[in-house]
Amino acid sequence: PTPRSWSAEAQDRHAMSFPWARQYQPQNALMRFLDEKLPLPRLVYNAVGAGYPVPRNLSYMWNFGVLAGFFLVVQIVTGIVLAMHYASNAQLAFASTEFIMRDVNWGWMLRYLHANGASFFFVVVYIHIFRGLFYSSYKAPREMIWLLGVVIFLLMMATAFMGYVLPWGQMSFWGAKVITGLFGAIPVVGEPIQVWLLGGYAPDNAALNRFFSLHFLLPFVIAGVVILHIWALHIPGSSNPTGIEVKDESDTVPFHPYYTAKDGFGLGVALLVFCLLTFFSPNLLGHPDNYIEANPLSTPALIVPEWYFYPFYAILRAFTADFFFVPAKLMGVLAMFASILVWFFLPWLDRSPVRSGHYRPLFRKFFWFGLIPCMALLFYLGGAHAEEPYIMLSQIATAYYFLHFLVILPIVSAIERPESLPTSITAAVLGEDKEVVKGEYAEPVTV
Repeated sequence: PTPRSWSAEAQDRHAMSFPWARQYQPQNALMRFLDEKLPLPRLVYNAVGAGYPVPRNLSYMWNFGVLAGFFLVVQIVTGIVLAMHYASNAQLAFASTEFIMRDVNWGWMLRYLHANGASFFFVVVYIHIFRGLFYSSYKAPREMIWLLGVVIFLLMMATAFMGYVLPWGQMSFWGAKVITGLFGAIPVVGEPIQVWLLGGYAPDNAALNRFFSLHFLLPFVIAGVVILHIWALHIPGSSNPTGIEVKDESDTVPFHPYYTAKDGFGLGVALLVFCLLTFFSPNLLGHPDNYIEANPLSTPALIVPEWYFYPFYAILRAFTADFFFVPAKLMGVLAMFASILVWFFLPWLDRSPVRSGHYRPLFRKFFWFGLIPCMALLFYLGGAHAEEPYIMLSQIATAYYFLHFLVILPIVSAIERPESLPTSITAAVLGEDKEVVKGEYAEPVTV
């Protein structure tokens, strides 16, 4: 019998979304009691267990959402422990960071796990985003999943920037001064916003306290939006490499054990690389100047953010001349924010009825030979000196970046002729032989 804790309306809603999903039926008396009073087992079963059917053709490119969730947990756990020993005071912050590294039990490991965990978090999220771009995961009926994902990315950027300030090294101080100084370019309200962010006219105790508080809080906000992201995913179900919607039960397999095993393998590979970096080259992705205590009277030769901000930093620096009455600095700030905000409009910019890039030959060419090289170039230019030829290359790459999303993508989606799609997910995996698909044979098979 259906537990009383699951209403008829909930059953109908679940049946409409996944009519072939197996219903959760606890056998143990304790589990039946818990399912009736607090249905957490049912929630887990329907969210990540055998009760959640997923397309049978998901590749390892679909592993990165789980990896992102894992590294978010790593950041929260290590961050909580590090916060117990950190002093958010401009006179003590650098010394407290060194205290964590030298005197706190396993403090060096926690800090390196936290610092490199941030880099890995961005790596898997970038791959997750570009997988979504190639397979058009932003199209109906999954627009809300995509929009929440962009919100998560913006929150990640804010959290990472504030975390970069906390060690109070040279890059921390000057990075805070440069980035908060960008708000000063906004007419009329810019300077008051900048002073409000810093709590003064330059980074000091007030700014450090504010950044520490927000850096501690925002990961929990990210976790909340991630829950909404997963919730939105479970309404239409997962996308797949063909871009074809699930038609019947033969197109799906239970999430557990099929994809828990696949995600487990991917997590093992990611952890191997993560541990190799953390224990054998922990400072590879950091900046050496951040091991020098902040000095407001000594400007570094090159002020750069963390590597995962390089593309947007390159876009910011690409604007070197005023545009009519708009200052170059303001143009750079607007372009930097617009480079991410443009992702919000992708569900409406790309009007092609076909989702998967595998069946869109013209889209595929512009993606692999246009967008990907453009982003790789922006990654490189963001860490280079603000001089020629890097400035000119940044301007070219920035122009192409916006052209790709605002001009090329809408035109391509309107004029290209997609290739033929498989009739179903099962046909794409096993072919069109109905007998093989159903597991039926005309003659007995002897093994």
